[in-house]
Order: sequence, then C-alpha cells, then structure tokens
Amino acid sequence: MSYLVLARKWRPQTFSDLVGQEHVSQTLKNAIDGGRVAHAFLFTGARGVGKTSSARILAKALNCECGLTVEPCNTCSTCMEITDVNSVDVFEIDGASNTGVDDIRELRDNIKYLPSRSRYKIFIIDEVHMLTTNAFNALLKTLEEPPPHVKFIFATTEPHKVPITILSRCQRFDFKRIALPRIVSRLRFIVDQEGVQVSDEALSVVARKGDGSMRDSLSTLDQVLAFCGNSVSDADVAALLGVVDRRLIMDGCRSVLQADVKGALEIVAQVDSFGYSMRQFCQELIDRFRSIAILKAVGEPGDLLELSDAELGELRGLGAGAGQQELQRHLAILLKAEAEMAHAGFPRLILEMALMKMATMAPAIPVQELLTRLDALEKGAPPAARPAHPAHPAPPARPAAAPVAAASHPARDPAPAPHHAAAPASRPAAAPQAVPAASFASGTAADLWGGFVQAVKGKKPMLGGALEEVYPVKVAQGILEIGCLQGSFQLTRLQDPEQINELKSLAQAHFGVPTQVKVVALNAPPTDAAPTLSEKKSLEDAERKAVLRREAEEHPLVAAAVEMFDGEIAEVQELSQKEAVKS
Repeated sequence: MSYLVLARKWRPQTFSDLVGQEHVSQTLKNAIDGGRVAHAFLFTGARGVGKTSSARILAKALNCECGLTVEPCNTCSTCMEITDVNSVDVFEIDGASNTGVDDIRELRDNIKYLPSRSRYKIFIIDEVHMLTTNAFNALLKTLEEPPPHVKFIFATTEPHKVPITILSRCQRFDFKRIALPRIVSRLRFIVDQEGVQVSDEALSVVARKGDGSMRDSLSTLDQVLAFCGNSVSDADVAALLGVVDRRLIMDGCRSVLQADVKGALEIVAQVDSFGYSMRQFCQELIDRFRSIAILKAVGEPGDLLELSDAELGELRGLGAGAGQQELQRHLAILLKAEAEMAHAGFPRLILEMALMKMATMAPAIPVQELLTRLDALEKGAPPAARPAHPAHPAPPARPAAAPVAAASHPARDPAPAPHHAAAPASRPAAAPQAVPAASFASGTAADLWGGFVQAVKGKKPMLGGALEEVYPVKVAQGILEIGCLQGSFQLTRLQDPEQINELKSLAQAHFGVPTQVKVVALNAPPTDAAPTLSEKKSLEDAERKAVLRREAEEHPLVAAAVEMFDGEIAEVQELSQKEAVKS
C-alpha cells in the first residue's frame, strides 16, 4: 500500500478535530442543530487552515445515513465515500481548472436532478475566485434560488476577487491563521501517535515554518521524519529546514544590547560560516527585538507573542537594561537593513554595519530632561553632568549632532565672549560710479577692476556676472585687458565685437577717459594677475566662516550644549541683524 502523507492521514474528519477554527465549527453545528442551514457558504482564509476539510465535514454532516447530525459518524457508506472523494452526490470541483461558462452551464443542468442516494446534492468549488466573470454571471440565478436538495460550498484564498453579487448570496466564514501553540499541540499529538521522539523546541521550529498553516506544518514534519526517522534531534531539524540556530539569534541580541561590537561581528561570521541566509537571520533578529519591545511595553503579552514561558523569561532578561525608545531605534535600523538586503549583492556587509551601528548607538535622552537642561543653561546655571548609561559605555566616536547656529553677538551671554572683528570683505563698500583719471596713480588694479565690475552689474547684470568669472590681466589708464580660460563660455561671449564695443562705452563712462578693451585667451590662470571676483568672494566667504566657527566653538553656551548632548558642531550659520536682535 502506498504511503499516505501526514497531511492526508490526519486530516480532520469531524468538527471537533478542527484546530483553531472553533468560531466556524460552532456556528455550523448550531445551524445544523437548529435547522438553519443556508443554501450557499463561502469559506475564506489562508492556505492549509481547514477550508476544504470543513466543507467535507459539513457535507458528511448533512448527508450522514445516521440522520442530520452535528458530528458525522464516519462509518456509514455515505461518510466514507465523501472522505474518499468518490461520492456520486458530493461534487468537488476545482475552480482553477473549470473556469469557463460552459463548465458552469453543465453544473447548472446537473442541479435540477435529485440526488441518487443522499439527502442533498452538494457542490464544493475550491479556489472559486478563479472563475471567469461570465461563469459567475451564469451561476447567479441558480445560486440565489437553488432547488431545495442542493447546497453550495465555495472555498477561496482571495475573497476580494469574488464578485460582490456572489458574496451577497452566500454565508461567509473567515478562517484564521492557526496560532503557533495550537499547531505545536496538534503536532505533539500526531508524533505521539506515530511513535516519534522529538522535542517541543523542534516542533516549534516546524510549526514556525508552517506560518499558521496546519497543512504546511504537517508537510514539513513529513519531510523531517523522512530525513531523521523516528528519532528527531534539534540540530537535524535546523540543518534540514535551513533555519538559523536559536542560540545565534539570542547571542546576537545580547551582543547588541550589551554594546559588544566584536561579539556581534563574530555572530555574523558564524552565520556566514554555517551557510545560513543573512536576510533570514536579520528577519529573526527583527522578530526577537519586536518581542522584547512588546514585553517592555505591556509586561504580560498574552496572545501578542507566540512564545513559551522559557523564551519569555529569557527575552525579559535581555531587555531589562534597554529603554523603549532604544528598542524602537534598533528595530528601525534592522528593518532598513532587511529591505536593503533584498536588492544588494553583499548582505553580510549590510548586516555588519547595522549591528555595529546598533551596538555603538548612544542611548536616547528623554525630551523632558533635555528641556530642563536647556532651561538651566538659559538661566546661567552650570550644566548638570550627564549620567553614564549602565548598559552602554560611551562610544569612542561622537555621532553628528544637529546644526548649531551661532551669532557674533548672542543675546544672552553669561560671560563676555571674545569678539573678533568680521573680515573687512564681508561688507563690501559700494563702488563709485565714476573714477577720475588721476585716481589711476593711487588705486590698485584689483580695486579698479572691482569698482568697474560693480558699475557694469548695476547697468548690465548679465554682462557684469560674466565679468566676475574673468581675470583682470591689465587695468590702467586707457587700457583694459581681460583674460578668459581657453574654451570657456565667457571667452566666446566677450570676444563678440558687440560686447567689446559695449564694454568700451561702459569703461569710458566709468573711468572718464577713452579705454581700449582687449580680450585674450588663457591656457591656465595667470600668476601675475589678480584672481577673479568669484574666486575672491569664495576665499572671503571661507575666511568669514572660519572666523564664525572659531567664535562659536569658543562661546560658553555652545560649548555647554555640545557637552550636554555629547555632540559636535556640524555647521555654523551667521544670523542676520534682525534675527540676532530677536534672539
């Protein structure tokens, strides 16, 4: 005799055998007992949770030779035929294979005939959402007003694909995913009946692999028994199913929460050496940190966590020294890393960086405590020393802090801060509109060139902007020679005769004497000429920022804030005069 897999051998045959679907079985039994059996049912839910099994049990309960009963006898010929799927009055139709309107028309023609030997003709259509729209339309009228000897039972994993016109004609029952403890309990009963030696921890691994599906869990158990025989070890189950060893997961969580960077990296190396999936290990870490966060938040999780008492106790010990915000930050880092692993070719590196960041992350300070410290600073009190976190030593590197804005004159200054005069170029004076010819003797070429460019920008902004990017090779009375880098846009523009004539007119109006304008091409920036105005402005800006940063670093309030937040000055912004007065 051929081998019968566990999923078929231990398939539920009565309503009391259904695991985790008591809300469905009790309702159906009450309907049968009270004579309120509908003509059409729709069973929805995930795969392997008992939809088709419930349809067969209901069919046996309605057609049992012992009479209409809430528990079929499973010994009469009708019950045995339904169990063996060869009953002449109970039709199991695969909706995925019989999708056309012709199949439904044939079914509709068969409905009008009375059952051969049973009480009802029952049509079980599995995966009913696969029917076409025309097939559903052909079924509508018959489904709404079927003959009294006909019952319909539909099963689907995707009820949203079933037309609303069909849904409104059926009693809908939603099957739930089966809880992990219920699956483990059922697996324990089955292995005891089969005479197999296996631990509860191994059964938990098998049940988790089933992901709420009893059929998937039994199929996985079948695979384990084929590999291990009647004596199943935990190591064999982990090796066969490719799941990450639970000890590695717990050690990884412990290393992160104890800020042990080396230990966390060694765990990743072990995961890689064992050939486990890095992404699956990350998912297991996410599940563990989720459990720790829930335990931290609610204390007694109840049905929120599907864990044994021993696992709950161990997780409580791990999360004893961690705060709720810290756990949420760990989860956010792991979730981001898991999403990146799906498309990256180096998952180990992503996981290592995530664990290093988690292990070296400074603990979060409550907002109320920060507000209290800031208020103390404003009042001139010395900042309180930051207490060391019990479970997290201070990391060697400081994380980047938020940008710090500093003004040259802070409004509230408990001690006089050293004041540095701003760079003279930070507020350029307005250039004169006309320079007499005699001033060429005393003015430098750079000053003369700057004044001329400012005058041009006042009249021709675009032309003045182009002049800021060129080099003043020679600026003298009656002569203006400017250089542009070879191949630049400024060279092409300024060599245009119309632009040269316009520059001559502007130069004569500014300097007061006729001026010859010459544009030359340069292979490199000249060493004997002044820099361009844009380069000069960049240098002045850099110098001014350096002065501002030095003032900010030396300011007592800024230094106290850096010490309080354990941060560093990332950026210094100069406040306008109005903002400085308001502050």
